[in-house]
Amino acid sequence: MNSGTTNIGVLGAGQLGRMLALAGYPLGNRFTFLDTTGNPSAGIGEVIVDPDNQHLAEFLAKVDVVTYEFEHLPVTLVQEIEKHKPVYPSSRAIEVCQNRVEEKALFDRLNIPTPAYRVVESAEQLETAARELGCPVVAKSVTEGYDGKGQAVLKAPEEAADAWKSIGHTQLIVEAFVDFVREVSMIAVRGRDGEVVFYPMAENQHVGGILRYSVAPLPDLDAQVQQTADTYIRALLDELDYVGVLALELFQTRDGSLLANEMAPRVHNSGHWTMDGAVTSQFENHLRAVQGLPLGSTAAIAPTCMVNVIGQEGDNVAMLKLANTHLHRYDKAERAGRKLAHVNVVAATHAELLEKVRACQALIPDAPAVEWSFERSL
Repeated sequence: MNSGTTNIGVLGAGQLGRMLALAGYPLGNRFTFLDTTGNPSAGIGEVIVDPDNQHLAEFLAKVDVVTYEFEHLPVTLVQEIEKHKPVYPSSRAIEVCQNRVEEKALFDRLNIPTPAYRVVESAEQLETAARELGCPVVAKSVTEGYDGKGQAVLKAPEEAADAWKSIGHTQLIVEAFVDFVREVSMIAVRGRDGEVVFYPMAENQHVGGILRYSVAPLPDLDAQVQQTADTYIRALLDELDYVGVLALELFQTRDGSLLANEMAPRVHNSGHWTMDGAVTSQFENHLRAVQGLPLGSTAAIAPTCMVNVIGQEGDNVAMLKLANTHLHRYDKAERAGRKLAHVNVVAATHAELLEKVRACQALIPDAPAVEWSFERSL
């Protein structure tokens, strides 16, 4: 095993890349970021800004292995890089995750249940799908949508024409609404040798399509439900011959069953709690996997909640006065809807955690009220 410095190339240069680098420096890694957007924000390592694809050779000359923090990349670019350097996860994972129809087909093939859905290519087909599935339904662009973008909720079939126009894509996927108890996510890591480790399932609270809170482990989670989620995500990891961190977002229904919503081929916002609440963070484990190193323990240290700071900074001094509260800022300018930071709150019990998170929430502008499904069990 090479014990020297590994030069890791990262496609994308946002906060996820920043946190990968922060986790990787203690392992002796160096980082070079290739930014294809023209708006890098990592603020760390070497950043090559290349929106016109003129500096790929320079990037390749500096790196030993390549990963990515952002899946909305040209698949052809990733395939070109694969000709020269190892890329983990592979371009196949990006290809699937960029296309919701392909993603749903993969779930179907692996017997991973999903909400009922239709694929439509006109406003008329959208209206028909809304009638068949029963409103409300959610219509999503097949490509490019994230953080609530490229989506519309139809409360009646007659809203189809307006929804079609507002999304502005030639193909949409239409999903039936799910009567779920909570939104959850699974984070798992697969090494180069096929070893797989699983983090405890997290409960997520979204507002306007943007994640606001993630908490793990869950005090009322049946071991069988966790095991089912582990089985689903392992099937995806093995099918894609995946290396690195994969996130799978799911709905948990009233009977305890799980329905897959979507997956993300990278370190994930709902796994940020692992930075202070797990033995090994998702970021360190991703880098271990990419380099072929042994994977670290995914066990939770204590009940932990990740609180996203969106649009406007909170009262950071007051937040840091709360015991066992950890602030992670992204060095970004304030802007509506922008992820600026997150706060990991750690506590001895879930009841104490809830109290501390509410105190933290009061210090963040426009932070929504915390609503967890397990509160009744405390």
